[in-house]
Amino acid sequence: MTLSASERALILSLWPKIAPQVNDLGGEALDRMFLSFPQTKTYFSHFDLSQGSADIKNHGGKVLNALGNAANHLDDLDATLSNLSDLHAYNLRVDPGNFELLNHTIQVVLAIHFPQEFSAEAQAAWDKFISEVSTVLTSKYR
Repeated sequence: MTLSASERALILSLWPKIAPQVNDLGGEALDRMFLSFPQTKTYFSHFDLSQGSADIKNHGGKVLNALGNAANHLDDLDATLSNLSDLHAYNLRVDPGNFELLNHTIQVVLAIHFPQEFSAEAQAAWDKFISEVSTVLTSKYR
């Protein structure tokens, strides 16, 4: 991944504002994904999928915390995300296309909650970053 210094700065400057709200923001991103792309619900049949449920918020928090961890290890995403990549490829077998859908809904949520910070430049940096995370997570699929 080739993130410029300014792109890295945009990603890392927003993370401290996201971190205290990971469950709420991540839950909102999942809610949006499930509403917009209902086929993605198939991987969560064991969850309470009602909007704003504790299951959705908890999982959304895990997703955003994983992104935060990745943001703090931009130079070694492969090693940082290796266990998650294994989990998704070998155990969960999530359709790789779903990562792009979640990427989109995460960006929508960030734009809504951080309109000043989530400028066009920040959006481009986050899109590039989350797309690279998605590539790493799906790298072990066959």
